[in-house]
Amino acid sequence: MNKFKIFSFALVASVSVAKAQDINQAKKAIDAEQFQKAKSLLKSIIKAKPSDGEANFVLGNIYLNQSVIDSAKIYYLNGIEAADKKNLNYIGLGQIDLNNKNTAAAQANFALATKDIRRKDVNEFIYIGRAYINSDNPDYKNAIASLQKALAIEPQNATALLTIGDAYYGANNQNDAYKAYRDAFTADPTLLRAKMQLGVLLKGAKSYEEAIKSFNEVITLDVNYGPVYRELAETYYKWARNKPSTSTVNLQKAITNYEKYLSLTDYSLDSKMRHADFLILVKDYKNLEVVANKMIAEDKVNPRIFRYLGYAAYENGNYDVAIKSLEDYIKVPTNKIIARDYLYLGYAKIKKGTNAEGAVDAAAFDSGLAEIKKGVNLDPTAVEELGDFGKELFGKKQFVQAADLFELTATNTESKSYLTDNVYYGIALYYANVNKTATAPEVIAALGKADAAFDRVLVASPTYEEAYLYKGRINNLLEKDDLIIKNYEEYVTKITAKGAEELAKPATVKKVVEAYNSIGASYANTDKAKAIEYFNKSLVLDPANAYAAQSVKALK
Repeated sequence: MNKFKIFSFALVASVSVAKAQDINQAKKAIDAEQFQKAKSLLKSIIKAKPSDGEANFVLGNIYLNQSVIDSAKIYYLNGIEAADKKNLNYIGLGQIDLNNKNTAAAQANFALATKDIRRKDVNEFIYIGRAYINSDNPDYKNAIASLQKALAIEPQNATALLTIGDAYYGANNQNDAYKAYRDAFTADPTLLRAKMQLGVLLKGAKSYEEAIKSFNEVITLDVNYGPVYRELAETYYKWARNKPSTSTVNLQKAITNYEKYLSLTDYSLDSKMRHADFLILVKDYKNLEVVANKMIAEDKVNPRIFRYLGYAAYENGNYDVAIKSLEDYIKVPTNKIIARDYLYLGYAKIKKGTNAEGAVDAAAFDSGLAEIKKGVNLDPTAVEELGDFGKELFGKKQFVQAADLFELTATNTESKSYLTDNVYYGIALYYANVNKTATAPEVIAALGKADAAFDRVLVASPTYEEAYLYKGRINNLLEKDDLIIKNYEEYVTKITAKGAEELAKPATVKKVVEAYNSIGASYANTDKAKAIEYFNKSLVLDPANAYAAQSVKALK
């Protein structure tokens, strides 16, 4: 799950008590991730006082966090016209620049924000640090530099300490992040997010039980602090993923805690979307389809709902709905398309073209594969998600299609499934061509790719002896006697090294006999004595082997 973008707002004393109370209520609602409530409070403040620059800035930040860029920009521009704290709004515009990778424009806006501040002002530096952290293109180095300016002025500012902790965490500096969060909570024991982030660090280190203990300490302090239940949900989810034996129990705990989190937010469309994201994580697609259809009934405008519906409909076997929903989402140029959108669309097209016997229509497969390739081009790491679908095709003996899919993954050395994918790719290519004319150029090319796949397997895992077996089979099809002998002999050497127990297994005996017979056949035209030697080795293991017996008889 992507890191949740957080707002941290320092309290500002130079305003009226009533106005400060309203602003602070909004900030507390934001920290509790009750964004709809915060919006209502801020809009009330702006309605009463349109010239309130801080309220415009804080409201703009909510919209920016929710990727509603146009609304965010409107409030920032309104805030710049304000009489009070208008400079803060340049920071919001600066984050939009950072999102657009326009660093120079962002720095110019940040300079405007700090141009006329007083010597003891720290909030601008904190907000700038947060902008660098929350950007679509985070810059933790500059975030830390800005936050250090704030801490140089006010070393015990709890919000600055919390925020620099987030910057260190984003930069994978766990030690400094821990110290910053600890110091933030010491400086302000009511700052529960700082305490919660100590548990987040443990979650990131896969110390799930310790993380849960830490989160429960936060609940002891405030049973109604919503975000901690979200963190608990994500921790139970990750624990379930990393330790499958806990999966059933921990996934249920994940769902229970997420529902508790939702009950403490405002049930806005935004919180429902976060719920949908979580349902995708825990693979509760039946519930996701229900939630997505309810959201569409409430809001026909927000296009992201169609992504959720597309995913859920695919997983629930409703391929027409999946295709239409995802195509409706992808075709809108302003939508943020991710690789998984194309993957699901491709899967749905392929599944729609698959008959009851598991055979895939060629045109449907090609159409689906084209979508999948778009996803991989958008994000090369998406290949890690293709393996299960490829294995499904392989299991149905759709070897040509499985090979086409695994071809996308087989050369990505960074993929966690690199070794497994190459094994499947090589075997799929072998079986896709085993009954074809071996002299056909396309077959020679395909078998060459299969041989190369097993070479990659052997580089990644030199002890995987089956690779030599398949290389022998491939070269058998290509009638390359020298390579047949070389690879099958290597297979026998590797399998023999495993000991008598392995050699006694019926499946292993069958493969070794295959190796001896293939080597014997390769020697038959050049060295009859050698050929007879290997056929006799086969007969020692399998006295009833007709091929070996007939070959010995013919050679004599």
